[in-house]
Amino acid sequence: MPVFSSAALRSTVISRLRAAGCVFAEDEARILLTAASTPAELAAMVRARGAGHPLEHVVGWAEFAGLRIAVDPGVFVPRRRSEFLAAAATALTGPPTLRLRGLPDGPGGPGGPGTVVLDLCCGSGALGAAVAAGAAHPIELHAADIDPGAVRCARRNLAGTGARVYQGDLFAALPAALRGRVDVLIANVPYVPTGDLALLPPEARLHEARPALDGGADGLDVLRRVVAEAPQWLAPGGSLLFETSERQAPTALAVTRAAGLAAVEGRHEDLDATVVTATLR
Repeated sequence: MPVFSSAALRSTVISRLRAAGCVFAEDEARILLTAASTPAELAAMVRARGAGHPLEHVVGWAEFAGLRIAVDPGVFVPRRRSEFLAAAATALTGPPTLRLRGLPDGPGGPGGPGTVVLDLCCGSGALGAAVAAGAAHPIELHAADIDPGAVRCARRNLAGTGARVYQGDLFAALPAALRGRVDVLIANVPYVPTGDLALLPPEARLHEARPALDGGADGLDVLRRVVAEAPQWLAPGGSLLFETSERQAPTALAVTRAAGLAAVEGRHEDLDATVVTATLR
């Protein structure tokens, strides 16, 4: 419950955020004023945001697909564009309850209760949480990430879903019993080319874990590793879904098709999001 309602205080916070270069100072001030429970906490939050820390790390959460996702300092902040990936994955769990324009056309998942969903490179677990919340039926959810901090966040965010969360490098983190059972494999792999990392906003470049951003020379190194093993983990008719840039999409499609997957591209212009859905025939 916010304890601050003074127009003068709100104006002061907005002015300090603007001076620090925050483009959406009014919106951020509203969030900070709501999140802080004491004047001292508010002052500390404003200082941290003014110093360039991501707003989500400052308040401890991010809004994603209508959910409040816990995000600790250093953990990758879920992007709004990834709501398109969540929508595409949700649609494959059965009748879609989470709809966005431009969902890729392609074979659907098995539908019905017990659909096995794997959120690989899960970060805070935002995608898995969104799919669990949006699916028409209960799902069997698994998630994994190499970053211990991200795994801690994911376990908190997925606590009410019955999900099992593992720590480790891609598929090496998973129990062998999952092999050949995954109906929907979400892999929000890092896809920023190493040479482009310096071009990222300071919030991401300085305050998010580099392994969550760095996709190698062309941005597709981690994707290639996922695609190489995905057919062994997918159930017959199961699908791998991942986000990429519009520029990288042709190469990403070629990589997935070379692995024997039937791949289609989906594009959401409003979110500036590109998602590839690759299905095991």
